[in-house]
Amino acid sequence: MTNQSDKSTNTVWHHATVTRKRREEKNNHKSVVLWFTGLSGAGKSTLAHAVEEQLFQYGYNTFVLDGDNIRHGLCGDLSFSDVDRRENIRRISETAKLMLEAGVITLSAFISPFRAERAMARSLMPHGDFIEIHCYCPLTVCEQRDVKGLYKKARKGEIKDFTGISSPYEEPEKPELRIDTSALTLEDSVQQVITLLRLRNILPTPETSDAL
Repeated sequence: MTNQSDKSTNTVWHHATVTRKRREEKNNHKSVVLWFTGLSGAGKSTLAHAVEEQLFQYGYNTFVLDGDNIRHGLCGDLSFSDVDRRENIRRISETAKLMLEAGVITLSAFISPFRAERAMARSLMPHGDFIEIHCYCPLTVCEQRDVKGLYKKARKGEIKDFTGISSPYEEPEKPELRIDTSALTLEDSVQQVITLLRLRNILPTPETSDAL
């Protein structure tokens, strides 16, 4: 695993002439990082992809960084120990930061169980460009869903360091948005995210869009 204190030497950051501001103007929307966090089975990936689908239909530039998918590539060398979980989030955060500069609405769907790591991710982004969305769902409901059968394996001791069972999940204290996925429909949950993006002027209002 790469040590976070390791820094590349003899390198200089190259400032591009095509800036984030120019990309946003071309895209007709601002870029932002939407950070979906919650227990396994809380509906993070489902909601992130549903929001992306809606944004894509509006014609906006989006990309979902999904926990399982990232583990197949960028973070395929990491385990689920606390140390490697932190490195997983560090890599994702740096990736999301680059996509923010690329003018993309980035939807990051990870359990990201520790407040300190989510705070680290937030600290990398300019103020207001990191929106934490807590997909709240009671553990009992997550276990009832258990689409992947992971909770059953964790209860049997077959999976170590499993969040909610043998490893803690630290709920966000002040997320920008908290969605109870056990009570709201997927459609209503998507609308809450879209409404927040419009209130923050990340997306143009329908009236503005019609005038373009």
